[in-house]
Order: sequence, then C-alpha cells, then structure tokens
Amino acid sequence: MKALRSPLAAVLCGGVIVGLALGVRHVQGLFMLPMTGTRGWGREAFALAIALQNLVWGLAQPFTGMIADRWGARRVLAGGCLLYALGLYLMAHAATGVQLALSAGLLVGVALSGTTFSVVYGAISRIVPPQRRGWALGMAGAVGGVGQFAMVPATQQLIGGLGWIAALSVFALVLAFALPLAWPLDDRQDRVPERQPQSMTGAIREALSHKGFWLLNAGFLACGFQLAFIAGHFPAFLVDQGFGPHTGVAALAIIALANVAGTYLCGQLGGLYRRKYVLAGLYLVRSGALLAFALLPASTASVYVFAFVMGLTWLGTVPLTNGLVSQVFGVQYLATLFGFVFVGHQLGGFLGMWLGGAVFDATGSYDAMWLLSALVGLAAAALHWPIDDRAVARLRMA
Repeated sequence: MKALRSPLAAVLCGGVIVGLALGVRHVQGLFMLPMTGTRGWGREAFALAIALQNLVWGLAQPFTGMIADRWGARRVLAGGCLLYALGLYLMAHAATGVQLALSAGLLVGVALSGTTFSVVYGAISRIVPPQRRGWALGMAGAVGGVGQFAMVPATQQLIGGLGWIAALSVFALVLAFALPLAWPLDDRQDRVPERQPQSMTGAIREALSHKGFWLLNAGFLACGFQLAFIAGHFPAFLVDQGFGPHTGVAALAIIALANVAGTYLCGQLGGLYRRKYVLAGLYLVRSGALLAFALLPASTASVYVFAFVMGLTWLGTVPLTNGLVSQVFGVQYLATLFGFVFVGHQLGGFLGMWLGGAVFDATGSYDAMWLLSALVGLAAAALHWPIDDRAVARLRMA
C-alpha cells in the first residue's frame, strides 16, 4: 500500500491518466471525416463542438484546480475519468450538432479539466521534492506521450474494424476503468510544505497583480491555437492534398512519439536553464516549422519531418509553464494558478479549432491558418522573453 503512495507511483499513474485523456483528444481529428460523412454535417459543425470543448476545458480549469487544491487531486481525477467516459459515450450517439456540442464539447471539456495537466502536475509538484520536480514533470509528460502515441494506431484499428461509433464507445470504457489510477495521487498528506502559506484568495490576487502572469497567459494562447488546429484539422488537410488516410494517422503517431522525448527533455531543460527562455525558443522553432511547411511543396517526407519537429515541441510547453508558475508563486495553490494560465491556452485552442473549420468552409483551403499559426507563435516568443521569473517577494523574504 505504501508503494502505491510513493512519488514514483504518482508520476507513473498521473502520466497514464494524462496519456489516456490527451490521447483520446489527440485523435479526435481522425473522427472528423467519418462522423461528418455519416451525419451529413459540414466540417464547421464538428470543429465548433471541439472548439467548444477547448473553451469549456479552459474556463473550467481554474475551478477544477481550486477543488483539487482544497480537497485533493485524487477525487477530482476519479470524477474526471467518469465524466469523460459519459461524454464519449454520448458523443458516439450524437444525432445533431447540438448533441455533439453538449457531449464532445461541454462534458468532455469539463472532464479534461479534471484529468490533465493542472490537476496531475499540481499533485505531483506537491508530492515530489523541489529538486526532483523538473524530472517528475518531464517523466509524467513522457509517460503521457506514450499513451498518446499508442492511441493513434489503436484508433485506426478500431475505426477500420468496428466503425467510429464503436471506437468511441471503447474509449469510454477505457476511461471508466482508469479510475483506480487516481489512488496514488493523494496530495493531501506528505505535501512539500510551503515556505509561507497564504489563503487561496490571496494567492489569486497576488498572481493577477503580477505582469508576468498575464504575459504567460497570453503566450500560452499560441500553444493552444497551434495544437488544436493541427490535431483537429491536419488529417483532413492531408486528405485534401491527395494523401491517403494512413498519412494523417502516421503523422499524428509521429507527433505523439516525438512528444515523448520532447516533453521529457523540456522538463529537464527547465531544471538547467531559465524556463522563460526555453519557452521562447520552443515557440520560435514551432513558427519556423509552420512557415516552412506552409511555403514549401508538400510531400510525404515533408509531412513526416514537420510532424517530428512539432512533436518535439508539442507538450513540452506544459511542464515548463507549470514549473514557471510554481517557481514564481509556490506550489500551495499551483493547480488553481496554472488553471488560470491554462484559460489562455484553451482560448487559443477554441480559436484554432473553430477558425480552422470556418476558414476552410469559407475558402476551401487551410492556407491562411498555417500562416496565422506561425504568427501567433512568434508573438508568444516575444511575450515570454520579458517575464519576471523571480519568486514573488513573499517567498523571497520567507
């Protein structure tokens, strides 16, 4: 029983939950064409539901974080798994755009807020000593990346063999059975003590008065924009360009596999260098890859190279951003404060997913979206550079 409450168990189980939750989200783009074809919808109907999911996820995240900070991450994770399962089951049987928005958008969005970064990373940051925090966050992200990678071929096999409705139903069962994995993430005991405790209201007020907190939030918008657009529209874009469906599946698999190494390395880099500079560098690399892919002729080789580069920077921003928040404000209310930062990420996710569908339906092309994705990445790099990453005065004087 003691082993189940060890830091290593928390890292591994937290990583698996994140991998399952984000893995299902990562492959949503593979459901766009079969679902819209079966239901007779345009792409914007599907894109709007997933965009709503991103927005709900972001808006719910601060409140989910507050619950986790006050009553423990384990309960939030268990409830999130069950709600995710319900949302996927209802998504599989949605007959109208409204039903799809309520299931894939509202329910899954709230569920993601309880099964991903803010809650899991907040718990791990409290369970693991500060000197091991960079490794722990990077390792949890890497484990989650393995889960995302495994979900891509699994989705392809399920859709091809059983159909998309059955595939979503299987995922619902998997999320329901993942509930026991929440047990080791009990951060109510053996927490790393905060040097100078404060109230939750005081912590929120302190963060909202910090200029760097707003810069971090605005910069994180670019991450959500880019990831939602690519994950949601890349497979359909490749089909439009004349590639077979297997190319999109392979590209998503490469992104997920490269993300395993990228997330772990970013966690390590965050322990060696100033996180704000590493984040700025990641956004510059992303923007360069997006511009090159948009301007050069598309080929199978260029698709896979682009997927690999994007995968290396895919979720590496998350442990770095989470680590930066804990570095500046401490870990007592980390899930809450990261939840507020995550609002920016998910606002970007809403815009990236919805605009992708709206722009395509209006122009028949994704060209403008590729260029816009690169521009927001350049803006994010500029926003991260001036962030004051010193611990707040309350902690420096403790």
